[in-house]
Amino acid sequence: MSTHDVTGREAVERALEAAGSPREIRTFDTPVPSAAAAAEQLGCEVGAIANSLVFTAGEEARAVLVLASGAHRVDPRRLATHLGVAKRRVKRADPDTVLRATGQHVGGVAPVGHPAPLPCLVDVALTAYPTVWAGAGDEHSMFPTTAEELVALTGGTLLEVADD
Repeated sequence: MSTHDVTGREAVERALEAAGSPREIRTFDTPVPSAAAAAEQLGCEVGAIANSLVFTAGEEARAVLVLASGAHRVDPRRLATHLGVAKRRVKRADPDTVLRATGQHVGGVAPVGHPAPLPCLVDVALTAYPTVWAGAGDEHSMFPTTAEELVALTGGTLLEVADD
């Protein structure tokens, strides 16, 4: 099987297994492309959903993954300050950029299973939840984890990312 034949979910399963953190991935009959839809299906608070959002940053528009609590919006100024770039140089990535950077489509992006590691920022607000749910590579799948494990899995940095 070539890497082009691997689905987003399979890539996530492989990445979790390789990291020594295999998880049972929950599959839903209907898509859960948003934090609100996922929280409703899981019966949890929307804040316990770790949205995998891709931004571009800097002159070279490098892809940066932000794992944000579903309870609020990301403040690009905070990202810019942390990344050392001008605020106008931090933008949400378009769907084609997200797919190129992650190998996964918007609405199903996972924190792992990408063609190459991405710089990652993990919302400190996720630490308030004993279990958080992250996308598992497609709109029908999620897996349980913790904020601390997301930092370890992604090599990410905890950061206050909320828009005030």
